[in-house]
Amino acid sequence: MEGADASELGPVEATGKSVDEAIENGLAELGLERHEVTVEVLSEGRAGLFGIGGEPARVRLAPVSFEAPEGEEVAYAKQTLEELLRLMRIEATVSVRAPRTPGDGVGLMKAVLDIHGDDLGILIGRRGGTMASVQYLLNLIVSRRFKGHGPFAVDVEEYRQRREKSLQDLAFRMAERVRATGRTVTLEPMPANERRIVHLTLAKDPTVSTSSVGVGDARKVAISVRR
Repeated sequence: MEGADASELGPVEATGKSVDEAIENGLAELGLERHEVTVEVLSEGRAGLFGIGGEPARVRLAPVSFEAPEGEEVAYAKQTLEELLRLMRIEATVSVRAPRTPGDGVGLMKAVLDIHGDDLGILIGRRGGTMASVQYLLNLIVSRRFKGHGPFAVDVEEYRQRREKSLQDLAFRMAERVRATGRTVTLEPMPANERRIVHLTLAKDPTVSTSSVGVGDARKVAISVRR
């Protein structure tokens, strides 16, 4: 299926010794790259005793459409972000695409504005803090011209995808700890968009549940044994 149009493909289920292996097997079957699909973990699998009685990890991969949203509002947002970068004396290019994953804000964001260039770490900031500030400023400017507009996400060199993968791995590890100990694990404080990723990652896990605790910037995700 190499070079296939994602819009012509349907979802597939795949298995593997681990979630990562199951994803790779599904990608090979579809002939797509990781950023071209959404992943639903159906089962993390279970190791058997001496290789007997185990269960493979199972995932469902669904191709997503990458058609970039169009319109005056999108064009204005792109132009505004380019002007902000110029004022910041940052040489970079901006492209527009549709949100692909929870980390992009699927179901929440109108579009993702990707920034590409060299040495853009300063634009990301610690844990995406600077990038989040740029995103806030962009949406503030756009909202003054387009009332009630759908918000835009800003990404820098695919930072969101890397952070999302890191949070998913963390969620799976902590869920395993909760299952092993029976004790609630509370993660470090996170912004709302990152807490959402953790909640969605474990939403269909029959053994654990998640909740947000705390207030303001100290709000965290707690993972507990499902009662």
